[in-house]
Amino acid sequence: MPPAKIAGGPYVMGVLNVTPDSFSDGGLHEQAAAPHALAMLEAGADIIDIGGESTRPGAAPVEDGEEIARVVPVIAALRAATKAPISIDTMKPSVAMAALQAGASVWNDVAALQAPGALETAAALRRPVILMHMQGEPRTMQNEPRYQDVVAEVIAFLKQRVAAAEAKGLEDIWVDPGLGFGKTLEHNLALLNNTGRIAEETGRPVVIGASRKRFIAAIDERAKDAGNDRLGGSVAAALIAVQNGAAMVRVHDIAETVQALKVWRATLA
Repeated sequence: MPPAKIAGGPYVMGVLNVTPDSFSDGGLHEQAAAPHALAMLEAGADIIDIGGESTRPGAAPVEDGEEIARVVPVIAALRAATKAPISIDTMKPSVAMAALQAGASVWNDVAALQAPGALETAAALRRPVILMHMQGEPRTMQNEPRYQDVVAEVIAFLKQRVAAAEAKGLEDIWVDPGLGFGKTLEHNLALLNNTGRIAEETGRPVVIGASRKRFIAAIDERAKDAGNDRLGGSVAAALIAVQNGAAMVRVHDIAETVQALKVWRATLA
């Protein structure tokens, strides 16, 4: 995992879903996942995030064995072809263990290591982790999410999970406020606008994943199709995130995001 503040950051994480039911690209890359990942690296991605279980609203859970069968061959093939960082997007300790043994180097956990045995597994693996906030769980998280103060509550949760990970000896810890994971449009915008505060108060680099998410359609009613109609909104959200202090953005559209970030960096020279 690249450190958060070296020259050249923020970083771009490419999303690779090897699932039949992902919200924006389900089933598209199961047969050509490794070549697609290599293409994302060629387009400028710094790290590839591989997931074998959809976490879209309403998604059904996947058994450990099925998830492992989806991700491990892709990770092994990709590791044989590149030294680039690979992260495994999973809530399950057994899947994380199998993925890291196959060549992944980062555990990206939308459940923030809350599953039974997750903290212990992460401690045994001694690899970087990304801890995300989610209200509820994927099947129900968008059923009327409510907060008194979404930014303060998300920060408090992330600080608690960082402390739990640190208590197990973990050091390379990143945090993700979880845009779209149990949040309304207003919650998402508040978190995006407070990315810098999240980084400052947690003391950890922040990952923002806004790419192709439903809140873009809540802003622009024409953006109904996640895979085809939300490019502009996704790139705009990525730029806002890095301007506000994000260390990494998790995106589907690599070339367009990388180009936008190059233009942004040029204005800072």
